[in-house]
Amino acid sequence: MRKDGFYMPARVLCGDDAVRKYAGEMKKFGSRALIVTGKHSADACGVYADICAALDEIGTQYCRFSDVEPNPSVQTIMKARDYALEQGVDFVIGAGGGSPMDAAKAIALMIRHADKDADYLYTAGADGSAVPVVCIPTTCGTGSEVTAVSVLSSDKLKTKKSIPFKLFPQLSLIDGKYLMHAGRKTLNNTGFDALAHLYESYINSSATPMSRMIAEDGMRVWKNNLPVLLGEKELDAESAESLMKAAMLGGIAIAHTGTSLPHGLSYALTYNLGVPHGQAVCFFMTGYLEAADPEDCARALELSGFESVEQFGRIYKECCQLPDVPGEVLRKTLDACTADLAADPAKCKKAPFTVNEELLRKIAYRSLTV
Repeated sequence: MRKDGFYMPARVLCGDDAVRKYAGEMKKFGSRALIVTGKHSADACGVYADICAALDEIGTQYCRFSDVEPNPSVQTIMKARDYALEQGVDFVIGAGGGSPMDAAKAIALMIRHADKDADYLYTAGADGSAVPVVCIPTTCGTGSEVTAVSVLSSDKLKTKKSIPFKLFPQLSLIDGKYLMHAGRKTLNNTGFDALAHLYESYINSSATPMSRMIAEDGMRVWKNNLPVLLGEKELDAESAESLMKAAMLGGIAIAHTGTSLPHGLSYALTYNLGVPHGQAVCFFMTGYLEAADPEDCARALELSGFESVEQFGRIYKECCQLPDVPGEVLRKTLDACTADLAADPAKCKKAPFTVNEELLRKIAYRSLTV
């Protein structure tokens, strides 16, 4: 475990009606905002209306880009960037789940670098300056509101992949009321995504005493909401706020450590089969937990409400059912997941144990036997 410190520069303001209450905080970022959302959910949960009202109150102009798809593509980023330049925007607001918030960061980067083409998004070592970003989460999984990460889908690379830039939001506004409009599938998939962040930051070669403290607190919070994810308790305002807190804590934890093998394995499953992100990540979690130090595994399971790896695997499958995929197609995809990650030594080094292709294959296939 590393002994270094703590850095998370995003300012986070939480609470009821946070977007309207803290509208003045956005005024400092510019005079015209690009509001980045998905096609429907930002309207359904009310966040888009709240943002418009907040910006109207402070006299800030705005326009909207609402074509962000799940697992946003490089092409979408460039389309939004070009629209933003036409509109003369000087800061970006990402509102929704991980896709709009990740997209907002990448769009902000490319607005600043208006003379660059799409290849710039994956140019390691390049200038990572961007126009200011505000993030407003409406789901309980991504943690993108407190991380520097932007994950995009690339047809050129044939996978999902983080861009190599540190893009922390300047401001994040968190209000549990938006989660009240999430459907059961979204609630469960994003809820288990948050747990994956907590597990992968806790069982990580870059973990620090501080990051582990945050992850442990997040797991305790997450545990209290397991009955909601299991459908044994209705989602109410208190549990919505709590689930958003667990997601935020997971984001803060991975902001320090990065994610590990389950995330690396998941990208081919999402890109090739369209499996939602949280669902895809936790598909590989059973095998990852079993590969970890037994004491670390037992501690993580206990804090998050599970008695064993097997129980975790069963509850994950109960909450997050994989699409009906022919066995041969699934096995071919799992083999691709293994091969992709074996070729990524930086991601493999995030595991606090020795990783080889045989172990990756074991982790990839373990969930099929739970």
